[in-house]
Amino acid sequence: MGAFLLRRFASLAFVLWAMTVLVFAIVHILPGSVAHMILGEYATDAAIAALEERLGLNDPLYVQYWRWFSGILAGDFGTSLTMDRPAGPLIFEALGRSAVLASIAIVLVAAIGIALGIHSATHVGTASDRALTLGQYFFIAVPEFFWCILVILFFAVWLGWLPATGYTPLAEGGLLGWAKHLILPVSTLVLGLIAHVSRLTRSSMLEAIESRYVLAARAKGLPERTVLRRHALPNALLPAITVIAVDIGILIGGIVVVESVFAYPGLGRMLVYAIENQDLPLLMGGMIVVTAVYALANLAADILYAVLNPRIRVGGAV
Repeated sequence: MGAFLLRRFASLAFVLWAMTVLVFAIVHILPGSVAHMILGEYATDAAIAALEERLGLNDPLYVQYWRWFSGILAGDFGTSLTMDRPAGPLIFEALGRSAVLASIAIVLVAAIGIALGIHSATHVGTASDRALTLGQYFFIAVPEFFWCILVILFFAVWLGWLPATGYTPLAEGGLLGWAKHLILPVSTLVLGLIAHVSRLTRSSMLEAIESRYVLAARAKGLPERTVLRRHALPNALLPAITVIAVDIGILIGGIVVVESVFAYPGLGRMLVYAIENQDLPLLMGGMIVVTAVYALANLAADILYAVLNPRIRVGGAV
């Protein structure tokens, strides 16, 4: 298990390093001046030269990369050009608010999606299975921005039950005020992902139910509930864990849309702000943090795989 974890952490470190190279290259190697891009086409030569000197853009690229990379290793993401504040605290403050949305959403997606998938697999051909299958296809096909508009119109404009946009900290608005601003964004995020997870869980559960080891368990006279829980479910969950890890990446992308529509001050909205205002330190740091979150999610999926299926712990040996 130790060697397995060591390999996974080494892969994680390599992916994060490669992403720093890619992000730096995209910003600095593309044609055009970074300072000119930040200041705009009407900037004077003196202003451009001053910004280049301030950002160290006159140094060789490898020197610039090492200065930025070593700063990230030390927790220094640079200074936001538009807010004139350290980018690191801004990024992690926004990440904390996005993590609240993502954590609630992924727990709901895992719990509800797996439960619905198991129900469909154990009730094949029934009316509930057909209804769930139809709903899965529908919710997978419809994008997040459509649900954003729909829930705002219905729950905020017509019924007036929930606020359409904004965010209230828990310390200021209390539990109720804080939760009211989360219900619509979280609901929008989970609709498609629940359908995604439940569909795959249904398929993998059906495959497990029809396997020989489940047939052997039934032949031993074990109760059906025990057969499903101890033999079919652990193997059926392996593909579900994979798709949940992938869905975390989809969730990060969906948060950009959802946070923009609902004016939620999270990491996704901050990245949009950084792009619109050419705030490169904020943008580059935010992209590295997003990559780290996605990579850690895949690492967690690998560890859960090893827990549920010990055969994959030892270098591919069975």
